[in-house]
Amino acid sequence: MKSIVTISGPREAGPGERDVMLTRAHEIFERLDIEDVARIDVPPKGTSDGSDGALRTAVESAVPALQSGSLFGDRSGLLVVDAQWLLKAEATVIAELVDLADPDAVVAVFVAAGAITAPLGKTLRSVGDTVSVKRLTDRTASEWLVNAAKERRMRLHGDAVSALISRFGTDVASLGGALDQLQSSGEEITGEQVIARFRNRPDEPSWVYMDAVASGDHGQALRRLEDFLQHGHPLVLLAAINNDLRRRSLAAAAPDYDTFADRDGGARNYGMEKVWKQRNRVKATDLTQALGAVARADLHLKTAPDASHRVTMERLTVALCRWYGGRRR
Repeated sequence: MKSIVTISGPREAGPGERDVMLTRAHEIFERLDIEDVARIDVPPKGTSDGSDGALRTAVESAVPALQSGSLFGDRSGLLVVDAQWLLKAEATVIAELVDLADPDAVVAVFVAAGAITAPLGKTLRSVGDTVSVKRLTDRTASEWLVNAAKERRMRLHGDAVSALISRFGTDVASLGGALDQLQSSGEEITGEQVIARFRNRPDEPSWVYMDAVASGDHGQALRRLEDFLQHGHPLVLLAAINNDLRRRSLAAAAPDYDTFADRDGGARNYGMEKVWKQRNRVKATDLTQALGAVARADLHLKTAPDASHRVTMERLTVALCRWYGGRRR
């Protein structure tokens, strides 16, 4: 494996994907026998710390880390988390340093949920290796859970797996913690025991809800809605729905994929490809009705008492499932 590695994950990665990406990064450092690792957490775009230089203060330490190795002669490590948030000037400086980095002095791993700002993204692809982490689904999280239980020499009985997924979603870090707690009890692990012991709901990104809506399964979508509202505000979810409708409208009107992507802003990724492939699944009349419903829901959420918000979102969810998927026959 090369000394420069990119861990590439999905945009809007949830806690499960982030945990997998960071685990992959630490595995690389262990494999290459790197003990001295400096970690940089890139702040989101739009934040400023008053620095006058080309790099924000939180990112500045990447410069010496890439220019020199360990003081003891061994290779040092640099872990850059949320590299997708690097600013243009920062990406330019770091790209030059990466291109000149001594592989015998430093091992650098960039963890990114989405595309990395140019020119760094292109430089990383040309000089280093890339490890891809796909979105976690209930199925892949279930497979991870079964394997994790085997590693702990645990046996999950009956519907214990589905109960754990219902409680923690695709957050594999929380699933692992739940297994550790269950293991310490020494009891038989059943779905009933899981439900009785863990009463939290998973904190998952909005795309999980949108996937359920697109499938037309209102039962699944309502469960995802319940999960989201345990941690997030309905207006945040409404913004995601509005963005999805906008993209579907652009896709329906575009003659080809490139035109659609350019009109949306130029990004070309898995999410865009999925919307493009589904462009004929929702009728124009249904898109129009969905846009009207979202506008009415937005007005209601901003003017009506909070107690009525959940009912509004539930009704909107059921209607969206009908418009998105229920009429595909």
